[in-house]
Amino acid sequence: MPWVRASLHGKEVYARASADGSLAASGGRVDVCYRTGVSKLYQARASNLAVPPGAELLPDDTCAPEAAADKPAGEARAKAGAKGKKAHTPAAVPEGAVVVYADGACSGNPGPAGLGVVVLDGAARVEISEYLGTGTNNIAELAAIARALDEVPDATRHVVIHTDSSYAIGVLSRGWKAKANLELVATIRARLVVRPARLVYVPGHSGVPLNERADELAREAVVARGSRRQAFA
Repeated sequence: MPWVRASLHGKEVYARASADGSLAASGGRVDVCYRTGVSKLYQARASNLAVPPGAELLPDDTCAPEAAADKPAGEARAKAGAKGKKAHTPAAVPEGAVVVYADGACSGNPGPAGLGVVVLDGAARVEISEYLGTGTNNIAELAAIARALDEVPDATRHVVIHTDSSYAIGVLSRGWKAKANLELVATIRARLVVRPARLVYVPGHSGVPLNERADELAREAVVARGSRRQAFA
């Protein structure tokens, strides 16, 4: 079950959510944690939680219970570190496929938004930093995937698109019901089903070089309020 950023008495927390983005309440209470990675879980009244519009759904392992108190301190810390930092296993890529890393960024939600895309086609590499104007995090993530498809106009080419947005993967390929951005979601879904394309989740801000680069390009667009495209042989 995913998580979503929320506000609890003015403090940012992570709250359990359903696939449609609503709070996953049981008896009027919702599981929350105060930090990502290895965190102790608490319960808060659903009525005390505020979720911003368009909040992105986060992976199930965003918050993980702390090691049991009766474990030796060293062992607990070791296991906590292992849980809090999951290694990224590269996805299998069909021979001749185009590999893409796509990310979106937003300063405020909504606010100035941008996308970053890194496209690898054999030895060729293209980097895109594109300003989108005012938007939300989710719009930026979706737009990055759409921009990645633009870079591979041959619909017979295999495309493997890496994204750290659980929301984008959910609404585009896992049947999640989109509550916003309906036209954009429908357009990208239609583009994905008519070509050999696959979305692959990659953990954000975990040291995956090309995902970090896509993030840098997206943030660059937001700061510069501009766009650029650069090709490398």
